Amino acid sequence: MNWSAINFDWNQVRSFLATAEEGSFSAAARVLNQTQPTVGRQVAALEEALGVTVFERVGKSLRLTTAGTELLVHVREMADVANKISLTATGQSQSVEGQVRITASDVMSTYQLPAMLKQIRLAAPRLEIDVVAANDLRDLHRREADIAIRHIRPTQPDLIARLVAQASAHLYAASSYLDQVGRPRSEEELAQLDFVSFGDVERFIGFLNPAGIPVTRKNFRIGSHSGVVSWELVRQGFGVSVMSDDVAALTPGIERILPDRDPFAFPIWLATHSELHTARRIRLVFDQLAEQFKARETS
Repeated sequence: MNWSAINFDWNQVRSFLATAEEGSFSAAARVLNQTQPTVGRQVAALEEALGVTVFERVGKSLRLTTAGTELLVHVREMADVANKISLTATGQSQSVEGQVRITASDVMSTYQLPAMLKQIRLAAPRLEIDVVAANDLRDLHRREADIAIRHIRPTQPDLIARLVAQASAHLYAASSYLDQVGRPRSEEELAQLDFVSFGDVERFIGFLNPAGIPVTRKNFRIGSHSGVVSWELVRQGFGVSVMSDDVAALTPGIERILPDRDPFAFPIWLATHSELHTARRIRLVFDQLAEQFKARETS
């Protein structure tokens, strides 16, 4: 079917997209701040307009049909375009200016944050953005940064924190290194390889051992407190380390080790001071970062 030839009601499209992503009318209604019957009616109206069924019921949940899966691809493209238009219009109408300092780990600052900042620059071209690449926790109270991207939830009562994504990581090594030492088939074989440490070695071992990887200090003959340096050492064939799947996907010549292992899961939190969040430029950056992390998680 030629989807582009049909005129959509955007409210129907939003209801369909939310239902597809959330898995039910009730969950979509909560996201859209509407009632469940309203969402159901909008999806039904979209089906009638298209002449196809986009969902089928499986027990108490909904599952996309083939037509619904095809439609979802186009609807997400529409949503991306609408979001970019909204960002640009918001930036022009509010004339957001001034500096916003964002702190994140050196790995995220290098590999993931720049692509997100491109969208923010479209929304607010006069904004000045300072990226503070640091693996320690910078103090938001002392204005060492306006927005922090962290993997642990901030506990200070006067900070606004939002869980924006659940990321995953696996063990990786360079293909050139694995060609030399062989590709391990078990955790015991894996523990015979060299590892590249990131930060404190004992702390890294304390992270790996409970996950069933019996490494000791003898496995660690090289490393760095810089995540970027450690990852480059992995890429150059010095050994194995843990890395975010998103970053690994951007790195040629890298292989996932023991691919059937459950991933390491870690949260991504955005935090800012409650007073700073009322500043228009900081609120815009905070909200757009949150949306982009969410979009990457669901894409």
